[in-house]
Amino acid sequence: MQNVLLFLYTETPLHAGVGSSVSVVDLPIQRERTTQYPIVQGTGVKGSLRSHCDTAPKGEVEAVFGPENERDASKHAGAIAVSDARIVLFPVRALKGVFAYVTSQHALARLARDLSAANAASVPSADFNAPGSRNALVSDALALVDGQIVLEEYSFAAQQDGTAAQWATWLADNALPQDAAYEYWRKHLKSYLVVLPEDDFRDFVVNSTQIETHVKLEQATKTVKQGALWTTESLPPDSLLVSSVTVRATRGGQSADAQQVKDWLIGTVPPRLQLGGDETTGQGVVAARWT
Repeated sequence: MQNVLLFLYTETPLHAGVGSSVSVVDLPIQRERTTQYPIVQGTGVKGSLRSHCDTAPKGEVEAVFGPENERDASKHAGAIAVSDARIVLFPVRALKGVFAYVTSQHALARLARDLSAANAASVPSADFNAPGSRNALVSDALALVDGQIVLEEYSFAAQQDGTAAQWATWLADNALPQDAAYEYWRKHLKSYLVVLPEDDFRDFVVNSTQIETHVKLEQATKTVKQGALWTTESLPPDSLLVSSVTVRATRGGQSADAQQVKDWLIGTVPPRLQLGGDETTGQGVVAARWT
């Protein structure tokens, strides 16, 4: 058995919904119960991975993901277990630098734990002194204005920190795609990573998501159809999530060990995926990076 991490960087808004809601948003996104952090449930991540492997031989796909038809589900299980995709970095509007990537010690500690299970090398420590209330740790002074970093309408006393810089460099080198098209984002991450207090990070991921209003028009009059006005919540572009994928040897007559399954996944899954809803309006496009 082996673990491998799948980083997902949103290129367009991502709506992994929970259906209707009694909240102010009609169609909210999936969240953890305790922390309220945004997630994409593991079933959705696994389903997307499977759908993007449709060009591979059917026997190989079923060996890795399990039988496709419900009537065959009892024959054997798949060779992978996919966890929820959890938030690592969240983009927030900044007074200087357009936007910053915000995170927290809790989010980084979770990531470090997953990386340890995957035997990743040279991972920065998540055991550091977390910033206090109205304070922040930054990877670089570029985002500062008179010693403060201003995110949305909130200002934090900022301290340039070596651990924050190490995490920014590690994430830029290991979580983001390494092709030339992502050069700007890798540089931006190294300069604009902000570690916030836990409560402030939670407030941003709860209150600074993207809210879109939708209407349905009467074809003849081009006026809003009665009852056809609703809002949807999405993760904004430039969010970073991570899912832990456990791989095992295949079952059901196939003969591939865990390393072969891992290599098959990395070689078969394309570098861009579609997750969540509203696919036909361009939402849910993410860049995938295995680590």
